[in-house]
Amino acid sequence: MWRPKQTDIGEEVGSILYVGNSFLSFNNGIGWHVSRLHASANPATRLRATSVAITGGGLDWHDVESYFRPKAFGSYSFDEANNVVFNDLERLFDVVLMMDCSQCPIHPQLRATFRASAKRHSDTVRRHGAKPAFLMTWAYQDRPLMTAELAEACTSVGDDNDALVIPAGLAFAAALERRSELHLHMNDKSHPTLAGTYLAACTVYAALFRRSPIGLAHVSDLDAATAHFLQSVALETVEAYYRTGETSSEP
Repeated sequence: MWRPKQTDIGEEVGSILYVGNSFLSFNNGIGWHVSRLHASANPATRLRATSVAITGGGLDWHDVESYFRPKAFGSYSFDEANNVVFNDLERLFDVVLMMDCSQCPIHPQLRATFRASAKRHSDTVRRHGAKPAFLMTWAYQDRPLMTAELAEACTSVGDDNDALVIPAGLAFAAALERRSELHLHMNDKSHPTLAGTYLAACTVYAALFRRSPIGLAHVSDLDAATAHFLQSVALETVEAYYRTGETSSEP
């Protein structure tokens, strides 16, 4: 049973830095879809987001301190006329959402590194005025037992660092339990298909903003029925995880 201490981010989120690997960047990236979901619900409010993904990399490969250096990330953007807009930001990011490699949190040779990196990066993030959060990744298609292992490892690290954990891995398991024919994994049995990325994004949206993704117009290239199902699973998973620490197995 997983009972996370943190059940919300504690403030309105206007900017996110995503830190991870290729799981983060496939299919235009989880962050891109979160931004599109946010725009669907709040067309007048821009969500500023940046992603840093190192293919095949672990959380320990990232130099998070360098992501806060002056006149770098977020220092300028472009308006609708393609003019450069230089940003004077009081706070660079509200949230830094981090993920380790797909099996690093539970690999016997790397799980200690995951915990050490999570602590070091969480301290860095807080020192720069942002809040750390962790993305719980999903089990490989042929290794479903990874779900519980990853949930335990990520929940524990979140609790140790007073950080929100986003249960994308539990959402994958819940969706496949109800519709085993869904293709959430690519042929390598680990990376997400578009449906998998969209499910993860809906879970991030529901968790960070504590709003329902159900009915939002952004469905990417998914059919409406599949998108609605994934939106629903994401919301149900988030509500169950933060309420009791467990996902429901009921349809």
